[in-house]
Amino acid sequence: MIFTDTHTHLYSKEFDADRDVVIRKAIDSGVKRMFLPNVDSASIEGMFEVEKNFPSNCFSMMGIHPCSINETYLDELKITEDWLSKRKFVAIGEIGIDLYWDKTFFSQQQEAFRKQIQLAKKYNLPYVIHSRNSFNEVMEIVSEFKGDNLKAIFHCFSGNVEQAEQVIASGNFKLGIGGVVTFKNSGLDKVVEAIDLKHIVLETDAPYLAPMPHRGKRNDPDYLILVAKKIAEIKKITVEEVAAITTQNSIDVFGK
Repeated sequence: MIFTDTHTHLYSKEFDADRDVVIRKAIDSGVKRMFLPNVDSASIEGMFEVEKNFPSNCFSMMGIHPCSINETYLDELKITEDWLSKRKFVAIGEIGIDLYWDKTFFSQQQEAFRKQIQLAKKYNLPYVIHSRNSFNEVMEIVSEFKGDNLKAIFHCFSGNVEQAEQVIASGNFKLGIGGVVTFKNSGLDKVVEAIDLKHIVLETDAPYLAPMPHRGKRNDPDYLILVAKKIAEIKKITVEEVAAITTQNSIDVFGK
């Protein structure tokens, strides 16, 4: 039984004290595939180091997180483009729009999002979307590329059933479901119940958004199994089925 964590920041400073132990524990628990979204130029070296130490289990993306978009975003985009021309990545990510903390660089976020989807098209890569307080704004830009048949994951999906159906209808999109599904009154249980499992991939977003009963603490990739168990409970199927289907869904997106 193989679980796939499609979104985990294992290079984060929160893992500096025990990173290798955490990763080995995840692998031993069955979480044998872990995909690493980039944040900005400052996170690249650490991400590559994780991938180098666990080349059969950890896979790097390249992109700029919307919260890293500021007045120097063109420089960051150039770094992203340079790396994409130098080596292979599994995806462009994580990219998108975040209007939760600050709207100062909203137009720059829009432009960076658009340009990075264009890079996904150029390099024939899927992309991973970050959307916080920005569902309509994200979908407006996504719709510009609807005919390009690009694959994508809507990371940390937290919308309703109608929005989930809108994402799915946009193309070859999967919904990234993580620890929030275990939170009481999150509403994600209704989404998971309503849509086919073929549209879902699992994620932790470690070290963030730990599932119950670890909510508020550091999230580790082996906690992905708690997410899988909750989805199995909602769908009234086995955890083995959740692992198999969601792992295959991740392969369909990333190609590996």
